[in-house]
Amino acid sequence: MTAFAPKPDTNDWRLSVAPMMDWTDRHCRFFHRLLSPHARLYTEMVTSAALVRGRQFRLLEHSHEEHPVALQLGGSDPHELAQAARFGAEAGYDEINLNVGCPSDRVQSGRFGACLMYEPALVADCVKAMRDTVSVPVTVKCRIGVDEQDDYADLQHFTETMLEAGVEVLVVHARKAWLKGLSPKENREIPPLDYPRVHRLKREFPQLVVAINGGITTVEQVQAQLAELDGVMLGRAAYHDPYILARLEHALYGTPLPGREDVLRRLQPYIEAELKRGTALKHITRHLLGLYQGEPGARGFRRTLSEGAHLPGAGWALIEQAMIPLQPAA
Repeated sequence: MTAFAPKPDTNDWRLSVAPMMDWTDRHCRFFHRLLSPHARLYTEMVTSAALVRGRQFRLLEHSHEEHPVALQLGGSDPHELAQAARFGAEAGYDEINLNVGCPSDRVQSGRFGACLMYEPALVADCVKAMRDTVSVPVTVKCRIGVDEQDDYADLQHFTETMLEAGVEVLVVHARKAWLKGLSPKENREIPPLDYPRVHRLKREFPQLVVAINGGITTVEQVQAQLAELDGVMLGRAAYHDPYILARLEHALYGTPLPGREDVLRRLQPYIEAELKRGTALKHITRHLLGLYQGEPGARGFRRTLSEGAHLPGAGWALIEQAMIPLQPAA
């Protein structure tokens, strides 16, 4: 973490990076933290069953530098979720977030994710069970609706039920989920975004911290949303163009903009430590590919890392090699 940045407030939801399966692993989060000392980071979704029945506690691994960092859980059994939340809190997470937004078939078959928006009373029971077990905030990430459930009144009722359960923070993906007939990828693009619906929710529930997610890709768009809401959660934009996190850190918190090469060099001790632990370089460098997005030489940087990181013995020298064409001539 940068020495010049003030200590982040663990109750600050202004800027966060969405939980994204196969993307926001611990290596990705460490990298994102170097770009933004204040952004709230989220794990990939971890099912309560994996922790409680599968005892896969390796899924809770994270670095001290990642804070503030939240554990996102998927599940629908209040008792099991309470146990999983306790494991997460004991592991040091600053927040436990319940997934009520993922539309994938696999998630639906387990009776969690976006299909739970049909069952707000069950979600409330899950939240209450977790809040009774842990002292860190228990939050919910949801959609604006699912399938034919597309009236604002449905979202209003869901929100009222969450408030009664003690939820103080709601992250709303401003796109309805189609649980039948659309793939998870299509669910990220086809149902139209409805930002005004989320803005209305905040106006009608001013006591609730409301953060918005979905389709937000620029500093200007983030600032416009923050004029209406308490927070913005970036998803694919933060992954494919991670330097936007540094730009947002600068715009929202006044932190000086770091150079991209400086970010990589500050990542070097982490990479070398992970290589000693037996982590393959490719598991880290896959998150770095977008760092120079839109900059001269970006394609060569990506190509060098993509072609070399999977080779036996690949180490920090490969990243030095990838940076050579990006450095200004003497």
